Amino acid sequence: MRIGARLVIVGDTLLDRDVTGEVTRLCPDAPAPVLDERRAVERPGGAGLAALLARRHGLDVTLVTALADDPGGIRMAGLLRAAGVRVLALALAGSTPEKIRLRSGDRTLLRLDRGGGGAVADGPPEAALSALDAAAVVLVSDYGRGVPRRPALREALAGTRVPVVWDPHPHGPAPVANVRLATPNESEVRELTPGGGDRLAVAARGAAELRRRWRAAAVAVTMADHGALLCHAGPAPLVVPVPARVDGDGCGAGDSFAVAAAAAIADGAPVAEAVRSAVAAASSYVAAGGVRTLGGGPAEPVGVPVRAVGAPVGAPVRAVGAPVGDGMGAAAGVVARVRARGGRIVATGGCFDLLHAGHVATLQAARGLGDCLVVCLNSDAGVARLKGGDRPVNPQADRYRVLAALGCVDAVVVFDEPTPHAVLSRLRPDVWVKGGDYGGGERELPEAELVRRWDGQAVLVPYLPGRSTTALVSAANGGRRG
Repeated sequence: MRIGARLVIVGDTLLDRDVTGEVTRLCPDAPAPVLDERRAVERPGGAGLAALLARRHGLDVTLVTALADDPGGIRMAGLLRAAGVRVLALALAGSTPEKIRLRSGDRTLLRLDRGGGGAVADGPPEAALSALDAAAVVLVSDYGRGVPRRPALREALAGTRVPVVWDPHPHGPAPVANVRLATPNESEVRELTPGGGDRLAVAARGAAELRRRWRAAAVAVTMADHGALLCHAGPAPLVVPVPARVDGDGCGAGDSFAVAAAAAIADGAPVAEAVRSAVAAASSYVAAGGVRTLGGGPAEPVGVPVRAVGAPVGAPVRAVGAPVGDGMGAAAGVVARVRARGGRIVATGGCFDLLHAGHVATLQAARGLGDCLVVCLNSDAGVARLKGGDRPVNPQADRYRVLAALGCVDAVVVFDEPTPHAVLSRLRPDVWVKGGDYGGGERELPEAELVRRWDGQAVLVPYLPGRSTTALVSAANGGRRG
């Protein structure tokens, strides 16, 4: 991340107030807990929180927002300027919107919203339009309260050559055309693109629809502890898992994601790399204590990682022991048991010759997308057809045993055909996964049409760059093939 990069944030600010205390009794006249207040902390919320997070990353931040001329607005402007944020304010014809959370320990008991309701009373100052032109990247942080609707701002955002990241709101305007990245969360996608299905299917379908509707270069749907799904110009959606599951206060995690993505784009990162950086940053933010790290004293310790992504979930379902034939019988049993309890079946495939860290990363990420993982393994003859007569290095029985020994793999099936279509047609997985190094360009994954027949989803997962079996073979041969 380039320290000092110029970030302009356009959006709605709120005054956040956390009242934390202890509950030891119920109210005598109602079945409600009584909170004994111990501490109260005020901070800018909405686009203001995004600005604080950006300053914490060392960015040069200008915030274009609307502020009311009341004690709350004065307080918020002071907090922002004290953090080093340059504020270019439009007048707000109403009171400062406030979001108050009553909390006991790590649990929110009640949220109280008050104020707001006023329209943005004037256009942006000329300095705001000049700041947009001079930015390295622009982040629109829409909280549905009117700032991104201002015609002069929308016109400037639509015409800028600066990359724009747009964090939308269901009650706000659609992003302008050609934004580099839009970052709705799951609930926003469900509201904007109604339809059924599990969370991965809804995210994939919704991201594709919003990308088309908004004419955006890319749409990343944030999925809390399941990371993010990116729909862009590629062969399939890219699912980026969180580094580790954490317990913590998720307030502001979406802002952290959007800020980190914008910062990475300002550095020149491709959008897929920006989303990977953003998932890591949002996860670290929650693990470190979330909004409690932003003023109001030191954060309290927040949990520990529950499990690494890709670790087995729920009761063991793995096929154990050496393969019988091609392993289909054992794999079918695993799939039947998981499907009977309503679980999600994930499958992936490949040669997996000289298993390396890139393979393991892909397998762990795939396992994190469901309740069991079946690996479709190319036979020796299949590998030779794909890679040449000097491959595989390891015979299929050895490759099978190594894969089956991994904790993230529940079953392995060997196939001899040029494609895994026959295996997939029998197992009918809910998700088909390929590593992000898939070399198909923008062409759709060849298995995507097949898995859609039973409402399945084909996705990519990130890979570790620089890992290659071919490179390992070449290095072992002193730089020579054969």
